[in-house]
Amino acid sequence: MRLVPRTLTWRLVMTAVALVAAVSVLLAAVTTLAMREYLNARLDAQVLGIAQRGGEVPGLAPRARPGEEHSRDGHDADDFGPGPRGFGTLVADLPRRKGGIVNESGNPTGLTVKDFDQLNQVPRDGAAHTVRLNRGADYRVIVATSANTGNPVAFGVPTDEVDRSIAWLLALSSVLVLFGVGLAAVAGTALVRRQLKPLRAVAGTAHDVSTLPLDSGDQSTQVRVPTEFTDPGNEVGQVGSALNTLLDHVDAALAARHRSEQQVRQFVADASHELRTPLSTIHGYAELSRRTPDDAAALSTAMTKVETEADRMSALVEDLLLLARLDSGRPLERATVDLTRLLLEALTDARVVAPEHRWRLDLPDQPITVIGDEQRLHQVITNLTSNARRHTPAGTTVTVGATTTPEAVLIRVHDDGPGISPELQPVIFERFTRGDSSRTRASGGAGLGLSLVKAIVGAHGGRIEVRSAPGDTTFTVMLPPQAPS
Repeated sequence: MRLVPRTLTWRLVMTAVALVAAVSVLLAAVTTLAMREYLNARLDAQVLGIAQRGGEVPGLAPRARPGEEHSRDGHDADDFGPGPRGFGTLVADLPRRKGGIVNESGNPTGLTVKDFDQLNQVPRDGAAHTVRLNRGADYRVIVATSANTGNPVAFGVPTDEVDRSIAWLLALSSVLVLFGVGLAAVAGTALVRRQLKPLRAVAGTAHDVSTLPLDSGDQSTQVRVPTEFTDPGNEVGQVGSALNTLLDHVDAALAARHRSEQQVRQFVADASHELRTPLSTIHGYAELSRRTPDDAAALSTAMTKVETEADRMSALVEDLLLLARLDSGRPLERATVDLTRLLLEALTDARVVAPEHRWRLDLPDQPITVIGDEQRLHQVITNLTSNARRHTPAGTTVTVGATTTPEAVLIRVHDDGPGISPELQPVIFERFTRGDSSRTRASGGAGLGLSLVKAIVGAHGGRIEVRSAPGDTTFTVMLPPQAPS
């Protein structure tokens, strides 16, 4: 069970505080040790000076000066040789167990038998050593040879001042460490919160997006990471910028999905409408033939009408299936197609079907070939000529031609009819689009011809454009010279 929050802010602040505490403790320890060594060195120099003046330290102790000789019977006050008798200084003749701690009157007293035993264990190497006496006080002690008696004499000074200084330094270091840790915690929290503000903005944006109902309908992610938190110069800014880019893609995908759903719904509605009408006609004539079984003329008319509507339904279903196959990306046949021959055949058929129109052919002297599906390319040309025939009055001149350029093979179908209305031109290649908004079939067709043309041309790696004005309408199909396989 977690008792504290394990947020990123908390972890970063705790890490910073731990580092500050560790560094502070290390500095305090090093400072304290260095100070202790320094103060002990001063004590050692003081003890050495006392020993040099009161005894013989090998190579350092002076000889007694004339007039300073004393008896070696060990009964006078100057048995320890010349030198200061500072209050608190330790002076002791070890063999005779004489001496002690110098009191206010200048006389050495106060050492016990155990104290002398401790002093006798001090190495006689001329260096200072720390000795703890029975009274609980530590002394820095040097054992030297007395210049007067020749006996080993212990000289020492108390470490009280050093201990007090070190204790004061430790207390001060502790206070400073605690202050530094507290300051690091407060300042670290403020700095970390400030530095993590962009990350919180990114997280907030992601949370807001996660609560949006994006499963259906026309939805979009309107929220974005603020611009000031998308600086590509830092890691958090890169995350914010990447999130905004992702949200842009999500919006585009949602918009595309919504358009697709709308298109599907419209497609289903239009297809249902187109199929319902011939089905109703077939049902009506079937009912008529059932009621008049003996009327041969009425029966013949009814069967003819049923056949016509059935053919119409079959053509519609075939167009819908072709569109579905093209939408699914199913590949078309790939072969060399004589485009010149296809245009000649399409124009010949158009002259037979619509002799009231003037049909013209504009082709170069050399045959034009492309790589593609011959049947589907024939369907493209037929649909374009049929579209021109249905939507232009008698006497209209329709020109069908083809040219080649280094970039593409161009197929053009031009007429001098009334043209296409400006509001219809942007949607003319959409499915079930008719020029007649009343949805009558006076001009024929279900509104799939141009959408099929666009789908087939797209499957060949090309595109189609329309430019229309009264008296000047041109459909241009652009196919690559070598269609992709």
